[in-house]
Amino acid sequence: MSIIVKFFVAPDDTSASLALQTGPGRTFESLSFGNFDPEKAVIEWECLLAGSSFEHLVEAGEPRIVAGQDNAGCVVFAISPRLSTALADATHSRLSDVAASWTQLRAEDGEVIDTEIADAIVGDLAALVSSVRRQNQGVYCWVA
Repeated sequence: MSIIVKFFVAPDDTSASLALQTGPGRTFESLSFGNFDPEKAVIEWECLLAGSSFEHLVEAGEPRIVAGQDNAGCVVFAISPRLSTALADATHSRLSDVAASWTQLRAEDGEVIDTEIADAIVGDLAALVSSVRRQNQGVYCWVA
């Protein structure tokens, strides 16, 4: 699996959609990761943090696609307000627990994600969400 994942901050869906072809670049504050399925990850994180069911979130249209196709090429999707709130409100200990649980979920599907890397991904995303909370901006994800 070779996937580029960039979580980034944008004022709205229209601005975020501009990142579709080339990524967020230097225009938006961003975090770069790779080699995991971020669409599945954000659903799993929301399940772990907020107690939702995977099926319910998928049926509700999460994650919400802002630009691109979710089955081919680049895509931009929004981090749900519920997940953003849960990430921003979680303690460091809770985020570490979520990261560890996420690595176990991925391992059950045969995907290996290092626990330290998972902890960094979840923790860094929580910090990003927290930093923009008062600025009334959203957090999005660009996948290539």
